[in-house]
Amino acid sequence: MKYICLGYIQPGKFENMGESERHAMLDECFDYDDQLRANGHFAAGEALHPPETAMTLYWKNGKVAVTDGPYGETKEQLGGILVLEARDLNHAIQLISQHPGWKYGPWEIRPAADLNEIIRESERRRGKDAGQSAAFSHQGISGG
Repeated sequence: MKYICLGYIQPGKFENMGESERHAMLDECFDYDDQLRANGHFAAGEALHPPETAMTLYWKNGKVAVTDGPYGETKEQLGGILVLEARDLNHAIQLISQHPGWKYGPWEIRPAADLNEIIRESERRRGKDAGQSAAFSHQGISGG
């Protein structure tokens, strides 16, 4: 099963590290990511640009509205995502608890939703050819 792990960091923490500290942190994190890959647990991962580069879209007065920045008003901001392949939630917790990145901010772990059957049912209701849109398959959402 896939688990989405959201890594948070306090704004400025990474930018205010000295170069050697930043390099050591990145090397330690990438080394652990390599271990996860070697053991078949690393499904995907991406770092994010700082929160000030974010745009938030929401529905307002019947239209899409856009604002600068992240939606959440929290102390820490989302710094990146990691998609783990794990047996269950306890296994995902065990894997991410060994990741050096947690020392720099909290991680949120959620099971990925498998929307494949829901998508197939929707395609049937909408009279779509399941094979045609299965190629699109909402890859970033389905978790499978």
